[in-house]
Amino acid sequence: MGSGADRSGNRIQVIDRAAALLGAIARYSAPVSLKVLAAETGLHPSTAHRILASLADNGFVERDAAGHHRLGLRLLQLGVRLHGDVDMRALAQPVMEALRDQLGETINLTIREGDQVVYIEKATPNRSIHVQQLIGSRAPLHVTAVGKLMLAAGGEAAIRAYAERTNLPAYTRNSITTVERLIGECAQALAAGYALDNQEAEMDVGCIGVLLHDATGRVAGGLSVSAPIERRQLTWIEPLLAAKRALSEQLGARPKDPPPC
Repeated sequence: MGSGADRSGNRIQVIDRAAALLGAIARYSAPVSLKVLAAETGLHPSTAHRILASLADNGFVERDAAGHHRLGLRLLQLGVRLHGDVDMRALAQPVMEALRDQLGETINLTIREGDQVVYIEKATPNRSIHVQQLIGSRAPLHVTAVGKLMLAAGGEAAIRAYAERTNLPAYTRNSITTVERLIGECAQALAAGYALDNQEAEMDVGCIGVLLHDATGRVAGGLSVSAPIERRQLTWIEPLLAAKRALSEQLGARPKDPPPC
């Protein structure tokens, strides 16, 4: 039997190797070189190259001009389907566009994959200077507004496990790098119903994020507004929460009782 069909119990070697390569790519926020991926997975560079080429042919991996690798849009499409048969992006687009027109800033739709948020849709304003998020790009949970809420939804034990796995790397001088501070901010955000990114993923950029829920009550994704920090306004919270409620209801979530006047 060739290496593509070698088995150990019920495992298929080439699939295990492909999964290892995809996992290694996912741990990086920027495209990764073949040399790094081979070292991370323990694969011979020629073996890693062949598997990556096949993954690229099938849309699971993309190569940039420098020959570095990142996760492909095919994975993104499959990831969205994990959240149900409803096309969340199609439902979100008119809500996002209306919110963009109201606030005049970039609106993002994200889902969680492992220890990262993935940007799966955006609505950008017609102005020369605005925050630009690439569809398919990723960011660690602890440096994004939506990511903090996703961590908070899992509870304190899950936050501690995340911190142990990732070591809470700093992306700017404002990034949260201690587990106790992360737990505190996550709890505060969950109680408030929204979270802030105060230049924690990128200097000069601020975000406000909320969670989206589906018919089962589970977190289906996140909605956020991103802007240059000097333009960000807390008055955007109420329109963002209204968009969250509208979109969550379309995803099947039961409407909550209206807040008291």
